Formats: sequence, C-alpha cells, structure tokens
Amino acid sequence: MKPIHPELGPEFTALIERSEAALERALPRAAQDDPGRLHAAMRYAVLGGGKRLRPLLVYASGGLFDAPPTRLDVPAVAVELIHAYSLVHDDLPAMDDDALRRGRPTCHVAYGEATAILAGDALQALAFEHLARDSALEVDAAVRLAMLRALAEACGAEGMAGGQALDLAATGGRLDLPRLEHLHALKTGALIRASVRLGALAAGADSAAALRALDDYASALGLAFQIRDDLLDVEGATATLGKTAGKDAAQSKPTFPALLGIDGTHRRLRQVTAQALAALAPFGARAGQLAELARHVAARAR
Repeated sequence: MKPIHPELGPEFTALIERSEAALERALPRAAQDDPGRLHAAMRYAVLGGGKRLRPLLVYASGGLFDAPPTRLDVPAVAVELIHAYSLVHDDLPAMDDDALRRGRPTCHVAYGEATAILAGDALQALAFEHLARDSALEVDAAVRLAMLRALAEACGAEGMAGGQALDLAATGGRLDLPRLEHLHALKTGALIRASVRLGALAAGADSAAALRALDDYASALGLAFQIRDDLLDVEGATATLGKTAGKDAAQSKPTFPALLGIDGTHRRLRQVTAQALAALAPFGARAGQLAELARHVAARAR
C-alpha cells in the first residue's frame, strides 16, 4: 500500500516516493528465512502506507540549508522507522488496543502480539543502526553523534515513551490545557521536533538562532498535528482515517475537543498553526516547504 496525498503537490509526492524507496532498501528482505516472520512483520509495519510527514520534514528542513536529498535519506528513514515502531507498540492490547491501522489489521493482529513487540524493538534498533553507520550520510562524527542524541532524546522518557506513560496515566481522568499540551509535546511532538532538527543538522546548520527558530516551528507543528488528530477522531470516518474513529471517547482519553469543545479546538488549531508559520519568518521564502507542511497538517483529512 502506497501513501496517497492528493492534497500535496508533485514536489512532495516525489519526496514521499523517495522516502519509500529508501525505506525499502533499509528494511530486511522478507524472503530471508531466518527470522523470516519477524522481517515480514517489520516490513508490514513500515511499508503499509502512511503520511510520511516526518521524512518530509527532514527533507524540507535540510533543503532549507541546501542539503542534497542523498544526504537526507538516512535521517528520513531513521525517523520513519522510529515512528513505525511507536505505532506498532501504541496499538498493542496493553496500550491503545487498536485493531486497525492505515486501513489494515494492526501488526499484532496480523502477526501476533509477541512478533509485533519484537518487530517494534527491531525497528527502533534498525533506526539507530542506520543513522550511525550509513555512509550516504556525509557528515563528520560530531554531527552524526548530535543526530543520534537528538533521536534518542525524542524516543525516551523525555520524549515519546514519557508521553505515552502520561497518556496511559491520564486515561479516564481530566487534564488542564497546559498538562494536555505537555503530554502531546512528548508523545507526538518530540519526534516531529527531532525530524526537523535532524534535517537541519545533516545540512550543516550550526546557527543557534536558526535551530531555535526551527525548534519553535516544530513544537507548534507537533501540537497542531495532535489537535487535528483529536478533531479527526471526532469528525472523521473510519474509512477515511484508516483507523478506528471515536476511539478517544470510547477509551475516555483526555483530548482537546473534550476539554475545549469543537469550536475551541478549531480556534486553538488556528493559533498554533499561526505560531508555526511565524517561527519561519527569519527564513523568508526559503522556508516555503516547511510552511506548506504546516498548512497541510492543520487541514488534513486523515
């Protein structure tokens, strides 16, 4: 299943196709006998469609500093492998317990819970292996180490894992707006921030001011992504989303619509999207791709 983005233009479509080819190269071949079922589950989790937003952010951020796409393929693959692993684990019965992802049975439904857990573990390890050793990433050792650190921080207790823990603890309860936004800054936003930073670092960006502006952009973008996700869970249909609509309410998850109402959530989405776009002001027209992705995130239908 290929990702479909009719709302994105040919430039982004080409980058999505580029990331798909890079992911295909990075993953173990399904025909390998030992352990073939694990390899098949890894491929199922990664190549089953998807938005490919995080690779697009790597390409757009690196392109801001004129990095060639060949240098950006490695971090683009690494962030998407991490994203795929996180989805496999999020869908597990002990987590969000979801049976549908990208219009197909979730990995644990298709391959069994034990294999799905191992597939997620292996995808996370592969992301770091790829980022650590792939020679197509033409950067010096200090930059490569900084990129590894940025990705690791996005995955751990101060990033996705911490956000997931907060989300599980909050289920059935109620959070105020600052705590809800902090939860999603970790669970969703951390990897989005890492994607933008990895692209810039791969391109050789070393201006503290530029990296701060990009982090401000990515922080607002990550929040916009989650707010839109919460709205789609209420307003969208399962067939369009490719995952089960209405799950948040059914599981008593703290969400932006539950806290702010639908109209208030739309207002907050407009606010944070404006913040993301404003953060790009120092870069002018050169940040056109990043600005387009911010507008896409705020308006997406799935």
